[in-house]
Amino acid sequence: MQLDLSGRHALVCGASQGIGRATAMELAALGAHVTVLARTADTLKTLTAQLPRTHADQQHHWLTADMLDTAGLMGAVADVVSRDPVQILINNSGGPPGGPAHMATAAAFETAFRQHLLAGQALVQTLLPGMRAKGYGRIVNVISTSVKEPISGLGVSNTVRAAVAGWAKTLAGELAADGITVNNVLPGYTRTARLDSLLTAQAAASGRSEEEIAQSMLSTVPARRFGEAAEVAAVIAFLCTPAAAYVNGVSIAVDGGRTRALS
Repeated sequence: MQLDLSGRHALVCGASQGIGRATAMELAALGAHVTVLARTADTLKTLTAQLPRTHADQQHHWLTADMLDTAGLMGAVADVVSRDPVQILINNSGGPPGGPAHMATAAAFETAFRQHLLAGQALVQTLLPGMRAKGYGRIVNVISTSVKEPISGLGVSNTVRAAVAGWAKTLAGELAADGITVNNVLPGYTRTARLDSLLTAQAAASGRSEEEIAQSMLSTVPARRFGEAAEVAAVIAFLCTPAAAYVNGVSIAVDGGRTRALS
């Protein structure tokens, strides 16, 4: 199985923690040059120094940008690709705040749409020439199992994640002939800061303890445990390799079997 990513350049968004950080580590371990992107420079500097180096010419870099600042994001990434074109994009960003859809403001929907879909569109348009020139591209969107089954209490997220899934499926059909695949990875309940924030918010809203809420969540997971960021990262990394060249336009749940939908 061809899993070697030597000579490939990966841009990992939301890399300062959680799934993004774990994915950067995994891609680097497979030989890719990795540029990590987030808003916090100090965290990224530390991560860049910790990324594996499997061969002598492997280089890693960091880049600060805000996914809500579409123009700034495009400018920062354009500067990177002018020096080293990117073949792998991990489109990953923190999820919107929880709450029911009917209580959300228009501004909340607009912010989430800009952070997740418009940022992704800007990144793809900036990176696409380099992918086409190499005849190799991997775009992996880290979204949510809510694209298969909406999650109660995450109204804005459910709505915007579904939009990203539709966008990705469209791109998959448009770009496949150029050797570029577009896929989605759907994390389930995963031990990250995002999960911690959801537990805290639900505990405050319900009056129940975080432990009670966690156990309620786990009762819906056949594996009876939360996932680890590294387990999600492994699936993301596989989709970026030559071995996954014929996997395109799919949404893969990494959720311990919680999602009941067949497709």
